[in-house]
Amino acid sequence: MSNVSILIIEDEVIIAMDIESKLKRLGYDVAGIISNSDKAIDYLSFNTPDLVLCDVMIRGDLDGIEVAEKVKHKRIPFVFLTSLSDRSTLERAQKVLPFGYIVKPFNERDLFSAIEMALHKYHAELEKLKITPQKINQIALEELTAKEYKVLMDVTKGLNNTQIAEIHFVSINTIKHHIRNILSKLGVANRAQVLHKIIQLITSN
Repeated sequence: MSNVSILIIEDEVIIAMDIESKLKRLGYDVAGIISNSDKAIDYLSFNTPDLVLCDVMIRGDLDGIEVAEKVKHKRIPFVFLTSLSDRSTLERAQKVLPFGYIVKPFNERDLFSAIEMALHKYHAELEKLKITPQKINQIALEELTAKEYKVLMDVTKGLNNTQIAEIHFVSINTIKHHIRNILSKLGVANRAQVLHKIIQLITSN
């Protein structure tokens, strides 16, 4: 894995803890567990996890599908978890373009497959977007060097530091240095925020 951060939105405590345990065994980072729609929207207003596992039926004024609709401008990949598999629920979920849908009960293999497929689809969509140095520098506080731009493109493909270092025949510390510079120049705190910022730039043009 490449330090994939996943937020769990689930109001059944036992189920949420079980999902958290499964995710950690699979090697993912858990950004947190949220049990109601209001807190979910507040969290996602200020944070950008790599992926959200969201139960359709949660506590609060909104359900999981409506939460995804509220934060769709951030383009965070959602995978819905639910015991509901009726046509009307599926049709509502499809309108917010989720990256996956898992019907409860599910096992660890189901969870892993859904997450990896969702992340692959997300990065594939990002890769299709035409990203140029000129467009990147529109959103940068300081212009990226040619090497930093190449490393940034590798980040958008979902590659981790080790993989990027192997591609460029440099040390991992050198790649970490480049990524620190990229984050600073783009005014973001982590890789997820980089991806969301780039997508928003490209799709707004």
